[in-house]
Amino acid sequence: MFLNKRKAILLISITSLTFFLTVDQVKSQEIKVIDGDTIHLDGEKIRFTGIDTPELKQTCIKEGVKDPCGVTAKMILIKKIGNNLITCNRQGKDQYKRTLAECFVNGKSLSSFLVREGYAFAYRRYSKKFIPEEDYARLNKLGMWDMKFDYPWNYRKLQNK
Repeated sequence: MFLNKRKAILLISITSLTFFLTVDQVKSQEIKVIDGDTIHLDGEKIRFTGIDTPELKQTCIKEGVKDPCGVTAKMILIKKIGNNLITCNRQGKDQYKRTLAECFVNGKSLSSFLVREGYAFAYRRYSKKFIPEEDYARLNKLGMWDMKFDYPWNYRKLQNK
């Protein structure tokens, strides 16, 4: 009888653990990608820290042809997120009252991914964290590094003149 109680307790424990893990994974999120470095997550506007992506209307030039690099950055982010859950490490608010955060899918940084793909830049004004990923993309001519482009912060300045 003692072995049967131990087996029953073990079975209940395993079943309970499986239930709680499954319930945690079934949580849904409302995600809307605004641009390459901004999302709405369950109604909260989140701006990725430490990176800057091209603006949606921004274009780059590849082999003499305009490339919608701002839209491409957004589409790469949408594809990377897919149907996965996002977790974010929040770090405060910016001047526009957006939450500043580094966000992750399956434990991988979305910011790191975008910079390494060449569709985001290490925003050195605020962080040095993603410089190695930027160096990798630049040296391998990935994404925008294979095009003529304006850095997003310079593009914004030109648009505001």
